[in-house]
Amino acid sequence: MKNSTPNTITLTVPGMGSDHCAGIVRKTLERQDGVGEIQTNIANHHVRVTIEAGGPDGDTLKKAVEGAGYDVAAVSGGASNKRQVRLTVPGMGSDHCAGIIRSTLERLEGIESIDTNIASHRVLVNITTDGPEGDALKSAVEGAGYDVAAVQADEADDGDNDAEIEEAYLSQARKRLIIAAVPTTLIMILMMVHMFWVAIPGYLAIVAVLAFPVVFLQGGIATHKSTWRSLKNGTFNMDVLITMGSLPPYLIGLIGFVYPMTSFIEMAATIMTFHLLGRYLEALAKGRASQAIRRLMTLGAKTARVERDGEEVEVPVKELAPGDIMIVRPGDKIPTDGEVIEGESHLDESIATGESIPVYKSTGDSVIGATINKEGRLRVKATRVGGDTFLAQVVRLIDQSQGSRVPIQEFADRMTGRFVPVVLLISLASLIVWLLLPDVMRPILDWGATFLPWVNPEAATPVLAILAAVAVLVIACPCALGLATPTALMVGSGIGAERGILIRSGEAIQTFKDVKVIVLDKTGTITRGEPRLTDAVAADGIEETRLLTLAASVENASEHPIARAIVEGARERDIELQDVREFRSTGARGVSGRVGDETVLIGNRRLLEEEGVTGLEALDDAMGKLEGKGRTVVIVAADGQALGLVAVADTLKQESIEAIRGMHDLGLHVVMITGDNERAARAVAEEVGIDEVQAGVLPEGKVDAIRALQEKHGNHVAMVGDGINDAAALKQANVGIAIGAGADVAIEAADVTLVRGELTGVVDAMQLSRATFAKIVQNLIWASAYNVAAIPIAAVGLLHPMIGVIAMTTSSLSVIGNSLLLKRRYAREQPRREPTTPVESAQAPAKGDLS
Repeated sequence: MKNSTPNTITLTVPGMGSDHCAGIVRKTLERQDGVGEIQTNIANHHVRVTIEAGGPDGDTLKKAVEGAGYDVAAVSGGASNKRQVRLTVPGMGSDHCAGIIRSTLERLEGIESIDTNIASHRVLVNITTDGPEGDALKSAVEGAGYDVAAVQADEADDGDNDAEIEEAYLSQARKRLIIAAVPTTLIMILMMVHMFWVAIPGYLAIVAVLAFPVVFLQGGIATHKSTWRSLKNGTFNMDVLITMGSLPPYLIGLIGFVYPMTSFIEMAATIMTFHLLGRYLEALAKGRASQAIRRLMTLGAKTARVERDGEEVEVPVKELAPGDIMIVRPGDKIPTDGEVIEGESHLDESIATGESIPVYKSTGDSVIGATINKEGRLRVKATRVGGDTFLAQVVRLIDQSQGSRVPIQEFADRMTGRFVPVVLLISLASLIVWLLLPDVMRPILDWGATFLPWVNPEAATPVLAILAAVAVLVIACPCALGLATPTALMVGSGIGAERGILIRSGEAIQTFKDVKVIVLDKTGTITRGEPRLTDAVAADGIEETRLLTLAASVENASEHPIARAIVEGARERDIELQDVREFRSTGARGVSGRVGDETVLIGNRRLLEEEGVTGLEALDDAMGKLEGKGRTVVIVAADGQALGLVAVADTLKQESIEAIRGMHDLGLHVVMITGDNERAARAVAEEVGIDEVQAGVLPEGKVDAIRALQEKHGNHVAMVGDGINDAAALKQANVGIAIGAGADVAIEAADVTLVRGELTGVVDAMQLSRATFAKIVQNLIWASAYNVAAIPIAAVGLLHPMIGVIAMTTSSLSVIGNSLLLKRRYAREQPRREPTTPVESAQAPAKGDLS
């Protein structure tokens, strides 16, 4: 069956445990006509396939993957013969109303089933592919006399389904291991007794019977099926090596019934058992490596209290719709993203930001789903639900990161793609050389026997040949090489998510380590992006309190940003505002009004000179110093006499100086690009320690500025920004970093997102990327060195197959364990950032500042 429109299909392949396996799956799917981009993610065992128009459907892809030797546990997405739409109908308050709505919708063609819930006022409609769209359903219900508050596609919660599949796979691996381990343990005990104590009558028959279920039935049958399908498909997975290392020894061992010879049946059972043990331990260890995304998927609330007809009703979170009013009590999780419409409290947002200090929230503030309400009762209006929530976006972002590919991985891919066929040839060559040239090989065994207890130079040549060939098969595991990159990415991206650092791709991790230049936007990145009152300089004989009272009282009637900064600053200083009369604004020049019996004039020097204000000369020195620091200064006068100066400025984010110091410690050249004027930009740069300033750069010029830096410093430029105007420049930079509090479009354009919105996150992100990449390199070096060294040792007969299969398992586990060491490095709790008074910046936003 073919699809007629482009779509994406997701396959869940539990046995895809390494990049070697993922490469086989990709190669298999690429053979299908109409298959576009393929993304594999061994962290959650997903394979996402973009299907072009007329391409294969999910069933076809499933059969192809199963033909390559891998079971497919689930298929989702793609063209389906059924859709689900949820309608929220507030007026559906009884079964009578529900019956009317059902009968109305049943008249439409393409309706498969309808489920109504009067408690939640929801109508779930199952529709065929060619059935009506949501708008048509809404029109029909409204035609029956009921308003429809929301229409949305019903998206299944894949998180729970993935967890169930993963648990089922782990349970199955455990079951197979137990079935194999019990008989194999008995075989080992009998072998020790038979060899070193007393001969057991019928020993070979007993061992053959005990080993049969291990090698052929529940223990090894899945491995052999996978091998058969893989060979038919023309691909070679790891199971091929295990089958070749266990079946021939068992079958050769049966010759002992008719011709006296060394038994290999024990070895066959042991190899299969250790293989199953390795699979089980890898699944457990990889579960630890990828637990961050799973933990995120389970952190959300399951139910929500919402207002329905004046009453509080508890409904499943998946039934929430935008606009629902949720009641959040102390200790509850916020059910979904929303806006506080009543109440105040502190929320624990550590899930989103990694910051342990609760954040104060009150009316008008936005809140994030799954964060925890600490003390107050809140009424929250739902704004984003389902797949649109912050938590869902974070999960998708981590999923993309864990499934992405690092450029250095191409090396491993080339090796693993040809690995198994080469190993089979080496194994065959070892067998032939031992059979044809035993006298050449035996001196090696004589030497090895002096320090390796399992080497027996006196064994028959066929026995030594078989041992060497099987040892090559079981020692040459490409899994360690295939796990090297993805396990480090799993752990690194998980650590980042827990600390509010979302790295979108593996490529960004590799590129980030080479960054030499970091470009910072000014407004909203280094500074807060809003003016604040910084200075009040009273003339001789004038009290500062009087100066601020008159200035703030008049400015309180204005909506200008500078006016609001003066008013807020006065209130912070506990200044009591007075009523103003006859308020008048002269545009950009200033404002005036009467406060009590005084006529107050506030503005620039030119305005006050025109109005004949006296005493201005006495303020010139103070004004010059403030303007030299980049402050925006206004003069306050009353009844024609200058009273003093009030200065406002944009303010630094409190962590900016610390962050830039950290960037310098990492050896970065820090550049600030801003649309502000040169003097104001220089003032900020001097205060925070910026190396290079490019001022007066318009939004469209930022891309050119980034290109110029790339030409000067090579392609090693990262940029941090937070606004819509930064999106193009973030894309142009080799690594784009978005401050999470900024615009969605900037976050979408970025390679790294700092959820907490603090510039220190750039330093944390770079340190994490360097540490993660270092783990990738360490893993690749270890896995490559292991295979390069182990295969020749096995080929010459110095490695017993049983030792080899243990070493194979140890190699894979060591790669995973090395990746998990990242967690130990970052296990220390982040230092608490105690609130402090914001550090003032040295400039004010210039008019028309577009930075």
